[in-house]
Amino acid sequence: MTPAQLRRAREALDTFTIETPSWGFADTGTRFGKFFQDAAAIDLGDKLADGGHVHALTGCCPTIAVHVLWDFKPGEDPKAVARLARRHGVKIGAINPNLFQDQCYKWGSFGNNDAAVRAHALQHCYDSVAIGKAVGSEYLSLWFADGTNYPGQGSIRERKQNFEDSLRALHRKLGPKQTMLVEYKPFEPAFYATDIADWGMAYVLAKKAGPRAKVLVDTGHHYAAQNIEQIVAWLLDEDMLGGFHFNDRRYADDDLTLGSIDPYQAFRIFHEIHFFASDRGRMPKIAYMIDQCHNEKPKIEATIETVVMAQALYAKAALVDHDALRRAQAKNNVVDAERLLQRAFATDVTPALHAWRRANQLPVDPLLEHRRTGYARAAATERKRRRRELGLVQGGSFA
Repeated sequence: MTPAQLRRAREALDTFTIETPSWGFADTGTRFGKFFQDAAAIDLGDKLADGGHVHALTGCCPTIAVHVLWDFKPGEDPKAVARLARRHGVKIGAINPNLFQDQCYKWGSFGNNDAAVRAHALQHCYDSVAIGKAVGSEYLSLWFADGTNYPGQGSIRERKQNFEDSLRALHRKLGPKQTMLVEYKPFEPAFYATDIADWGMAYVLAKKAGPRAKVLVDTGHHYAAQNIEQIVAWLLDEDMLGGFHFNDRRYADDDLTLGSIDPYQAFRIFHEIHFFASDRGRMPKIAYMIDQCHNEKPKIEATIETVVMAQALYAKAALVDHDALRRAQAKNNVVDAERLLQRAFATDVTPALHAWRRANQLPVDPLLEHRRTGYARAAATERKRRRRELGLVQGGSFA
């Protein structure tokens, strides 16, 4: 790396933070079953401890996303949870309502044709907004399993209108510093018509909801070969990109560690963000979050892998020469324009990552340091004992 490249990469890393998910540290599974890990978190205290450990090693994961039904007990003071998070060196991040687990959501939540069910879902979201205000969270992150499985099963337009009304009502409850993120997914669990199936639907619904509603892009929630960076560029240009859920996938859905299948895709996404910032003279405010549940890899190791990969790809994308790229684009010089991206992607940013970590008094290799500490072994021993004492059958709910 040249001195200029080293400086650009380190400056990019200074402003790049990533949120870890509480559910990523717990036992999770597929629709077919679960394979348990002794070191998996039992409760929110364990999840916050694991997230705090990841932040201590990486220095860029100061917040932890929470799921309301999985992480907050009925009647629990949210401020007590916030205090517990601070004791572990982190803060509570995005609040995720659960709009798919209750039996009443068989036919949907916000899209349901039963007004009573929609009211139930809205009240849960109102409660989630209140929790967010109490813990100082900026984001309410919304994913819906709503949809239909058979032609004629429901009115597509009526379900859209139900979503518009519900999201507009929810937006009115947001605090002045809160942002509502609307996620989309082409299919699963709805296989005929998912109610929010793509970025355009999420964009329309967010625009109609109000100015503090944005689109959340999950990097695994797209059809094969879809151009995700083009979606990102459009949303940036419309000031409607609110955040990301990081993961990777081979076929459908997600939950593989970021960059494990296609690191160049994640690089291209980051490039569009850096290029936008170069054009506009400001970096857009984007919530970068991980959304992964690992059933085979150790939970903490997989999280660290994703964080380290995200940092490397973000730093690489910062190395693209934007002035040279604009000149090549102006001349329709396809070869040189592409080579500028390829050269940045091929650059070894290890010196920048190591320099940044040393400057921030962090271990040069977070994964090796995690293994050296013996944290996972100690957690496995303590949590196995605690499960026996509590009489827990390992597993329980999804997270």
